[in-house]
This record gives sequence, C-alpha cells and structure tokens, in this order.
Amino acid sequence: MPELTTHDAPDLPYQPRDPKSYNPGIGLIGCGGITGSHLEAYRNAGYNVQALCDIDEDAAIERQQEFYPDADIYTDHYDLLAREDIDVVDIATHPTTRAPLIEDAIDAGKHVLSQKPFALDLDVGERLVELADQQGVHLAVNQNGRWAPHFSYVRHAVDEGLIGDVIDVDLSVHFDHDWIVDTPFDDVEHVILYDFAIHWFDIVSCFMGDREPTRVYASDARSPAQTSSQPLLAQAQVEYEQAQVSLTFGGNTQYSHEDRTYVAGTEGTLVSTGNNENDQSVTLETSEGTVSPELEGQWFTDGFHGTMGELLRAIEDDREPSNSARNNLRSLELCFAAVASSVRNEPVVPGEIRRLPGSD
Repeated sequence: MPELTTHDAPDLPYQPRDPKSYNPGIGLIGCGGITGSHLEAYRNAGYNVQALCDIDEDAAIERQQEFYPDADIYTDHYDLLAREDIDVVDIATHPTTRAPLIEDAIDAGKHVLSQKPFALDLDVGERLVELADQQGVHLAVNQNGRWAPHFSYVRHAVDEGLIGDVIDVDLSVHFDHDWIVDTPFDDVEHVILYDFAIHWFDIVSCFMGDREPTRVYASDARSPAQTSSQPLLAQAQVEYEQAQVSLTFGGNTQYSHEDRTYVAGTEGTLVSTGNNENDQSVTLETSEGTVSPELEGQWFTDGFHGTMGELLRAIEDDREPSNSARNNLRSLELCFAAVASSVRNEPVVPGEIRRLPGSD
C-alpha cells in the first residue's frame, strides 16, 4: 500500500459555509437550553439575530444578555413574525409545539430552520413541506450532526464517489447517557432510539443517498447498572438492496467510551474513531493508499453554524437546502420505523409508520 501523508487527503468542504453577502434578520422562537449553542454559533458567524421569543420572558432575556444584547424580546411569536425586517426564523421549542409554529412562520412568509424533529407525524411533515413550496419559502431542519467535522468529511467523501457505492455501514457509540436522571429527558420514551439516535439515522440517510431502505429491525433494553427510567441500550439493523447498515448504542458504558463510524464502499473504506463525537480521527483507504485528513472544529457549535449557514446559502442561491425538511423526511421514516420495531419486536418497513410511537 502506498505511503501517503495527511497533505494527500482530499480537500473537501466539510466545514460550515456562509452566504456570500446575504445576512438577513433572524428571529429565534424558543430560548431553552440548546439555544445557547445556536446563538453562540450565530454570533461567531456574524449572523444578524434581531429578536428572541419565549413564553418565559426571563429565558429570552437571559439569552439576550448573553449573546445579542440589542435583540428585541417577545413572549408572543405572532409579534415576532409580524416584523418585516426578519426573513428567517429559527424554531427551537419542544417537539409537540413545533409544527403549529412552523406553519405560522411559513404563513407569515418566513424561511424556517426547525429544531429536529420538525414533525412527529409524517403526514404533518409532508403538509408543511407542501405549504413551504406554496408560499415560496424554504423549510430546513437543524440536523446539526451533519456538520460534525468527522460526519461532514465522511458524507462529502461519499458524495464525491471516493469509495464507490456504499455497501456496508457500521455505526457504534459506547457512552454514558445516564446523565438524564432527574431531567426532562428521563421522561422521553425510547430516548436512545428517538432523541439520541435521530442524528445517526439522519447521517445514514446522507450516506445512502437516494437508495430506499427495505426494512428496519431494532430493539432496546435496560442495563442493570443504569438509574434512568428509559432503556439505555439500543441497536438497529437497516436493510437495503445490495447494502446493509448496523447501529449500536451502548448508553450505559462506564469506561473506555468509543464512537466509531465505518463506511465501506466498492472502491474504498472510510473509518472515523474516537472517544467521543468531537475527538475523532478519520482515515480513507482506497487502492491509492491510506490518508488521514487533519480536521478542525467540533460538533458543538459547528453543527449549528452549518445548518443555518446552509439555509442562508440556499436562500441566496435560490435552491433547496441540503438539510431541507423534504430531505429530512427520509431520516424520520427510519427513526419512526426503528422505534416501532423495538415496540413490536419485528421488522418494519420505513414509511409505513406515519407517527412517532408514543407521541400521541
């Protein structure tokens, strides 16, 4: 095998990218914990956040004072949506309230970046996609894992055809998710397969492109050492014609944490390994040799910069963003099917489960 250096690694656009000149007014609806990462990313990128809205005024004020002291504060989202100088709305409320807020924003003629999942019902999601088309606005989803440096490099390498056709994907994460005890996440049913693994189902959809999954078989289980109420061990198998995908989530691992991504194709293999989602080393092996790019950045906050940056670039270029809601429906189909499979203990066809189990 030829000896290559890091300088021989393909130069791929894995880092977040900003629009050339478009810098619209942005409004944030929902100012909970995760929005600190949103606003930190936007501030670092120089984005123009003009208004913050939350039914808890103190939460909005806290975000204002920390990140955008000149932003206006609202407790009624209709007041924010009435602003003509705000073109883009970032919606980061709880999942159950997102869809109506997205619809209101679209009706107001705003482009929308929605926290994931943008819908708990595929029929509702499809209707929102159609509504955005009718109104001539873009609806994108904050699937921020796509811009984690290692995931982003791997997906760009796959898109460039550097490993040929993908035939085998193995994703495994061994970590400790027991931190959710005494938090609202401990009440989220199937917290691993749904709230956590949705990022991995989404990246699988990116790796597989337009190829249609045929079946998903998933399960979850409690660890004898865990204290949280939800199962922290989960796994899923996704079948494709002439390809296979496996996902393993060991959410109660006390020692030797590992996060590994393995993508084999007909002409090469990509591997990323590390102790967590940020400490990652990527290698690309083909007939030309093995290279390891030196990646910069971290999932937090590059992921949030990447999602908003892609939406803004798409608006500027008058094209659909790569993280569009239309694209994200495929990821939701996988996630919903996996959760349903774990409940039924049988394989499920993605797309047949129209609503996230347990979300009624």
